[in-house]
Amino acid sequence: MTLDDEGRLAELLAGTGPLLLDFDGPVCSIFAGYPAAEVAAELRERLKRNGIRVVGSVVTEPDPLEVLRWTGRHGDPDVVRAVEDALCAAELEAARLAESTPYAREVIVAARDAGKPVAIISNNSAGAIVKYLNLHRLAVHVQTVVGRAYARPELMKPHPDPIRRAVAALGAEPGDCALIGDSLADITAAQAAKAKVIGYANKPAKAERFAAAQADAVVTSMSEIAICLTRFPRQSRT
Repeated sequence: MTLDDEGRLAELLAGTGPLLLDFDGPVCSIFAGYPAAEVAAELRERLKRNGIRVVGSVVTEPDPLEVLRWTGRHGDPDVVRAVEDALCAAELEAARLAESTPYAREVIVAARDAGKPVAIISNNSAGAIVKYLNLHRLAVHVQTVVGRAYARPELMKPHPDPIRRAVAALGAEPGDCALIGDSLADITAAQAAKAKVIGYANKPAKAERFAAAQADAVVTSMSEIAICLTRFPRQSRT
């Protein structure tokens, strides 16, 4: 990271505005121990048992969240709820086996020390996020958790709804918040919600894509954010 990049990151994170983190990527790899492709296959079986013919690209889709999106477009509300429930159950198990992202804990703790409220905003279920935070003794540092709206896959990011809900829960203004996300959906959602956005390029090809999508800053390690936050004056916690 260049000095200019460091300065831009510091500018984005300055003050006591909330820090919003996507969950899968910036905080952990939720499907590290319970592979996403396995969960996606289980959801397809649930669709078949509910009489839904699975066709097109979803037949081989490895992302269970995309299977849920597809269900929202092709299934009736009862089927969507059945798939949602199955995914929530799988995510709870996945949270137990999730792999922590290096320096994610340091980012969350440093943000709190700098007086910044922390929120987790995710397309994963809130129950899975809370379970992970409790298992890793992080819940005390996180003020708000916003998971996907139940059985409403059309409201998942890149829709700005999750960010808007988090901002409202925090009693903040969108422009005072900075989201850290590892996908184009995160960047699109933040921009639509008028929040600042930092792209976490945890794979080399992402950095260029995030820059092209006009993320406000791009980092390749959560350590860059942790270091930046530790340079701010420590605030007393309430």
